[in-house]
Amino acid sequence: MSMPVFEEFDPPGDCACGGCVQRRRALLHAVPARDGGHPAAHGARRAVVLVAAAGTVLGGGAGAAIAAGPAPSEVSSTDVRNGGAPDAPADATPQGRTGALYGADSEAAGGRGPVMALAVANRTTTRDAILNRAQHWVNQQVPYSMSHYWSDGYRQDCSGFVSMAWNLGSNQWTGSLSQFGTRISKSQLQPGDILLFHNAANPGAGSHVTVFGGWANSAQTRYIAYEQTRPHTLKRSTPYAYWNNSSRYVAYRYNGVVGGGSGNSGGSAAFPGAGSFGPGAYNSHVTRLGQLLVQRGGGKFYSEGPGPRWSEADRRATQAFQKAQGWSGGDADGIPGRATWDYLVNGKGKNIGGSGGSGNSGGNQGGNQGGNAGNRAPAYPGAAKFRPGQSNPYVAQLGKQLVKKGYGKHYSQGPGPRWSESDRRNVEAFQRAQGWGGRDADGYPGPETWRRLFA
Repeated sequence: MSMPVFEEFDPPGDCACGGCVQRRRALLHAVPARDGGHPAAHGARRAVVLVAAAGTVLGGGAGAAIAAGPAPSEVSSTDVRNGGAPDAPADATPQGRTGALYGADSEAAGGRGPVMALAVANRTTTRDAILNRAQHWVNQQVPYSMSHYWSDGYRQDCSGFVSMAWNLGSNQWTGSLSQFGTRISKSQLQPGDILLFHNAANPGAGSHVTVFGGWANSAQTRYIAYEQTRPHTLKRSTPYAYWNNSSRYVAYRYNGVVGGGSGNSGGSAAFPGAGSFGPGAYNSHVTRLGQLLVQRGGGKFYSEGPGPRWSEADRRATQAFQKAQGWSGGDADGIPGRATWDYLVNGKGKNIGGSGGSGNSGGNQGGNQGGNAGNRAPAYPGAAKFRPGQSNPYVAQLGKQLVKKGYGKHYSQGPGPRWSESDRRNVEAFQRAQGWGGRDADGYPGPETWRRLFA
């Protein structure tokens, strides 16, 4: 068989052949030289056409592969509370450029090339809607890709994910997302805002963006991040602001968000309304309610979560908190009203189990979960005390506190000074009740587990 001969030519911009479509897609995702890309990337457009055509004639199938920098690997949520170092992703996040949904050429450009910029008016949306869209990708485990588009038209990389969550109507990148938002401080962060790092000197090295889902601990050193990374969309507890390049991340609030102030989501907040809770509710207020209830002793009601979908665990934990305040009847029906919400967000009243609250309308959740200023947690003895084969008083102290908090169901006898599988399983149940997962809920107590357990 004689080899085909290809004549090099410059095709028209609206050519619909497979090679030209491949060329336009390649150029859509190429980083220009001014942003750190290779100067030859756009000069190789003819080579892309020739390789794609050759693949068609010779039955090569896929055509030319587009080279890209390394992408972050999946971060296993190592419990840094246990003294371990997180498995941080690689310091690179390749992504596509600004473009239309599905990567199509814009009508305004007459189909003559990839869309490099789209002027889109800010669509209005709510914080709940932002988190619901982000959670939808989490539920579907959308695979990470800088060249593929999900069924909703958004590119399957980090900036495409945020474009989808903010409902922008176009695919942006880390270099353009800030144009749709207003810069805010850490203290102003609320669910639905983003944390953005754009490496202008070399966009392919480290640039990344996450959706802020709320604080994961009272010290505000970790938050719940929704993000598009390898291998698929994740929702996980993340150190603030990120696993790497932390100091270079900037917080932004979408200009089109309606509802919600600029206050600290970890502090006082207005009651969102009774309609935000109860059967069928699915929103960020339900998640926050559960987190507040866990802080006030309601963790024993949750086998998993808390999460945005209203559950029987939310109702039972709310009812237990209401009864701890001495309320009864319709005032303790398990559905939070204005008074219940006020007590929870401001650290008022009694904790579940009868321990005294602060009674201080300013709250004191960051220090002792409910305000028992004189009842501080004992010093954490170190991770080495809680390992197979260990026998010491700290194991017995841990076990007794687990039982006291309602997490002793795995003990057939004891607890005692020798570390056992029963200890590990009870600790794991307590960790999962905090909303942690993966290696953050491995059953081995770290400093944060210890602090929350004894708070």
